[in-house]
Amino acid sequence: MILQQGQRVVVAGLTGAQGSFWSERMMAYGTNVVAGISASKAGTEHLGVPVVGSFAEAAERTGLDVAVMFVPPGAALRLTLDAINSGAQTVVVLTEFIPVHDTMRMVAAARDAGTALVGPNTAGIVTVGQGFAGFMPAFNDRIFTPGNVGVVSRSGSLGTLACMELTRVGRGQSVFIGVGGDPVSGTSTGEALQALDAHPGTTAIVLIGEIGGSKEEEAAEVAASISKSIAAFIAGRAAPVGKKMGHAGALIVGDKGTYDSKRAALTEAGVVVVDVPSQLPSALGA
Repeated sequence: MILQQGQRVVVAGLTGAQGSFWSERMMAYGTNVVAGISASKAGTEHLGVPVVGSFAEAAERTGLDVAVMFVPPGAALRLTLDAINSGAQTVVVLTEFIPVHDTMRMVAAARDAGTALVGPNTAGIVTVGQGFAGFMPAFNDRIFTPGNVGVVSRSGSLGTLACMELTRVGRGQSVFIGVGGDPVSGTSTGEALQALDAHPGTTAIVLIGEIGGSKEEEAAEVAASISKSIAAFIAGRAAPVGKKMGHAGALIVGDKGTYDSKRAALTEAGVVVVDVPSQLPSALGA
């Protein structure tokens, strides 16, 4: 799930407004975008790369390592399965509002194939100074700067804020992984922590979570076995009881999914949990 320099990236929705905007910036940053997918514009060229009708065709023509989805919810399942079946190592699904039963089929197919599924409803992944896939502003040096801190976040906006706070005090980032805010997702927060623990360019980790769901409690079990320094911020501490949050994954059941439950689990695992994002850099120590 960590983007490697030179990996062949194929973008579904390359010719659309968002796909064009972000793919152009991905390419300028160093991402190796080799093709785009569009059934209606197959056989043409866009942003200097060929446009084909399917991931299967892209795999045969240009090769395929990473698939990125700038597509509407109704097309996400079909294209994700196409990418998985065509041999993509990683599939980044940016789309939100995908029906849960579609997501469950994606997750099952990815696990059967050994494919890393990032998302849905993710802001994407960044390997700082090398490339990014999605819509995180990796090219903005006020937010991202090369360093050794890996960042895992359910929220793109809070992840951006965390990176900005690190950059502000001279602590750069190695990798950003957006696990997404949906209740069902491919890559869990714990799996992202494991990937950063194994990443040689990462020596410390920032975890950005929020109330609802059990991703952070489950990640705490992984964090307990990681020797790298981990600092965390959990959004939603001041949310009123019964308040519906913006992310689809922000569901609290019983005493699970609450701010107190998440903070207690992470603290017990040795993670330093801060009150505000600006405290994250100092919580990591030197």
